[in-house]
Amino acid sequence: MNKILQVEDEPDIRAIARIALEDVGGFVVEAAESGVEALQRAETFRPDLILLDVMMPGMDGPTTFQALRRSPSTAAIPVIFMTAKVQSHEVERYKALGALGVLPKPFDPMTLADQVRALWRGSGQDH
Repeated sequence: MNKILQVEDEPDIRAIARIALEDVGGFVVEAAESGVEALQRAETFRPDLILLDVMMPGMDGPTTFQALRRSPSTAAIPVIFMTAKVQSHEVERYKALGALGVLPKPFDPMTLADQVRALWRGSGQDH
């Protein structure tokens, strides 16, 4: 796993996550600020993983996730939701949609890449 598409509507969070994933984690990151942009970037960037914000104006994270699953070229890309809403019933709902996992916001920039890798490894998709 090397390429991550990060979908986040807040510019500050997008910038911090990019630094955390690229500089600390060594990933190649492409950013999108909306669900619509995420669908376009996923087609061209071909990420190994998508970090997807839940609450965004317009097309929210779960709606974006479902649209990604409907397209043959993006259907198999693993998705991790990032959200401040991490109560157990909410986390279970996102996992029930088919997400690899859920990371809480705010996140620790120094451990974000490790958390992403742990979810990836836990899914068995790194083989």
